[in-house]
Amino acid sequence: MAEPTAPPPATAPAAEEEKGPSKRALEKAAKKAAAKAKKAEHALRPKEQAKPAAKAEPVSMFAEGWLKRIYEEKPVKEVYTRFPPEPNGYLHIGHCKAIAVNFGFAKHHKGVCYLRYDDTNPEKEEEKYFTSILDIIKWLGFEPWKVTYSSDNFDKLYELAEELIRKDGAYVCHCSREEVNMQRGGPDNRGKRYACEHRTRPTEESITEFRAMRDGKYKAGEAYLRMKQSLTDPNEGNPQMWDVPAYRVVENNHHHRTGDRWKIYPTYDFTHCICDALEGITHSLCTVEFRQSRISYDWLLEQLDMKVPKSEEKGPMQREYGRLSVNGTILSKRRILMLVEGAKVGDRTIPPSVRGWDDPRLYTMVALRRRGIPAKAMLDFVEELGVTDSFTDIEAPRFEASIRKHLERTVPRQMLVLEPIKVVIEDFAAEDDQDVTVPYDPKGGIPGERKVKVGSSIYIDRSDFREEDDPDYFRLAPNKTVGLYNVPFSIRATSFEKDASGKVTEIKAVKVPSSERPKAYIQWVDAATGIKVTARQYNSLFKTESPNTLNWKDGSWADDLRPDSEIIYEDAVIERGLNQLIKANSLNPSGSSDALVRFQALRTAYFCVDVESTEDKIVLNQIVSLREDKGK
Repeated sequence: MAEPTAPPPATAPAAEEEKGPSKRALEKAAKKAAAKAKKAEHALRPKEQAKPAAKAEPVSMFAEGWLKRIYEEKPVKEVYTRFPPEPNGYLHIGHCKAIAVNFGFAKHHKGVCYLRYDDTNPEKEEEKYFTSILDIIKWLGFEPWKVTYSSDNFDKLYELAEELIRKDGAYVCHCSREEVNMQRGGPDNRGKRYACEHRTRPTEESITEFRAMRDGKYKAGEAYLRMKQSLTDPNEGNPQMWDVPAYRVVENNHHHRTGDRWKIYPTYDFTHCICDALEGITHSLCTVEFRQSRISYDWLLEQLDMKVPKSEEKGPMQREYGRLSVNGTILSKRRILMLVEGAKVGDRTIPPSVRGWDDPRLYTMVALRRRGIPAKAMLDFVEELGVTDSFTDIEAPRFEASIRKHLERTVPRQMLVLEPIKVVIEDFAAEDDQDVTVPYDPKGGIPGERKVKVGSSIYIDRSDFREEDDPDYFRLAPNKTVGLYNVPFSIRATSFEKDASGKVTEIKAVKVPSSERPKAYIQWVDAATGIKVTARQYNSLFKTESPNTLNWKDGSWADDLRPDSEIIYEDAVIERGLNQLIKANSLNPSGSSDALVRFQALRTAYFCVDVESTEDKIVLNQIVSLREDKGK
C-alpha cells in the first residue's frame, strides 16, 4: 500500500501562480466559455442573428451640445436667424463657421435665415464685397430666405432714435473722443467714470441737436447721439453700457443705396438689435466678442418696447458661440490689405506679398475656394469641430488633415511630374506601345477609369533619380531597377546625359524581366502625350506660427514672410487624362463654382485646376499635401 502523499509546503501556491494555470484548468475554462457562448447564441431570435449590427448615424451638431441647448432655451415653432456681415471686405474662414451655424440652425429646425448686409458705414463699403458675400454663401450650399440691408430700415431707425430721446434714453454729446475716453475711465478704463456734461440736457434740446446733426450742421466728430445707459451698478463693469454712441456724423457720406440723403449713420450697437426685432429674428447667434453686447442689446430693445424685460418671449434672443481662427495665418482685413497692396512704413516700402484677396496662401473664403478646398469639406470641418461658447483656435495641419480626408474619398488619381527628366527606353518594342486602362481609384471607391499611354519615352521626376546609387535609396539610379505605376514591366537605368551646367537632361534605360521585382514604384508621364502645365505648391505664408504677434506698425512683419511660401514649377507635365477630367467638368450642368477639377497627383499632393487656366496654359494649385509635412 502506497504511503499517503505529504501535503505541499506553504510556498506551493505561490510557486503555482508563477507557472500559470495548468493545462487541465485551461481546457476546463475553454469548455465553460464555449458552453456559455452557445447558450447566448440560442437565446437570440433568428431575425437578430441574421441582421448585422447597424452603424450609428452621425449626430448633427444642431441636435446635441451647445446648439441644442440654445434651441431649448427658446423652442419656438418658427425659427428665424440671420447672417449679418459688414460689406467692407471679403469673408474669411471664421465666417464659414458663422454661415454654417446661422443657416444650418434655421435649416435644422425647418426655419429660415436672412442674409442681412450691415451697411451702416458707407466709407468702406464696395459693391464687390456685397457680390462676393452672397457668392460664398451660395457656394457653401445655402440660399438666403431674403436678402436685406440695414439701410432698408434707415427711416425707421431714425424714428426710433427720436423716440429713445423722448423717453430720456439718449442725448446729443459734443465731447471729443479723448474726453469720452476719460469719462469711461481713461486709457485703461480703470479710472473713475463720470457722466458727460450733456447727459442732463433737456430731451427737446437733444431732439433739436439731433435734427441739426441730420441736417448737416455738424462735421464728423463734432456731435454724437449717445444712449443713456448705466455708468454705475449693476453693469458698471461692462463697457457696452457706458453710454455708447447710437448715431454719428460721417464725412464721406455717399451711400451705395441711399445716395447722399443721410449725413448721419447709426452704429452697430443701435442698428443690429433693432433690425433683428424688425425682421422677427428668434435666435440671434453671434461670436463671443459680442457677449458683453448682450446687455446693451436687450437694454435698447426693452427701452423701445421691442422686447419683454428679462424674457425671451417677445423679441430676439442673443447667444454667443466661440469664433474660429487658424494659427499661422492672419484674418484681419487691415493686415491682409497690407499683404495684397503692400505698405509704406516710414522710409520702408514693402511690395505686395500675395497676388490678391484670393491668393491660395490666404485664409479668406475666396482664397480657400481658389485653392481648391471643396465647399462640403469646409462644412464637414466645422461640423467636426463642433460648436461651443469657447474660442476655437486650431493649427493649420488639423484643418488640412480634415480636407485631406474628404479628398481621399472623392477625387480621382492622376500622374504628375513636377521636375521632369526624359527617360528613353532603348529596347522598347512596337508591341510594347499600348494604352493601359487604369481606374481613377485603385481601391474602387471612386468610379471611372482612364487610358494611360505607354511609349518609348517617358518623363520621371528629378527627385526619383540619383547619379550615384545608395543602399538605402530604392528609386532609379545607374544599373538599378524601379517599377512604373500601372506598367507591366520595370526599367533599369543604363546611362545618363548632362548639360553644360552639370544638370542631368536624359536617362537611358532598358526593360527588366517581370521576374525581377523592384523595391519601389514611381509616377511617370508619357513624353509623347503628356500635357505641359504650371504647378504651384504652397507652404505657410509666415515663418512664425503666430503672425498676429508680429509688429505690424513698423513693417518688421515683412521680414517673417517665407520666401518659399509658393513654389512654381513652370515645366511640370501631367498625363493626358487631365483633359478628360476638364471636359467632363465643362459638361457639368450645375455650373457650380465649386465644380473645380480636383485630383490626387500620385506621391505628390492634391491639386486643382486654377480658375484662370486656359486651353493654352493650364495652372494647377496645390490643395493640400498627401500627408502632414512635419517640416512646415
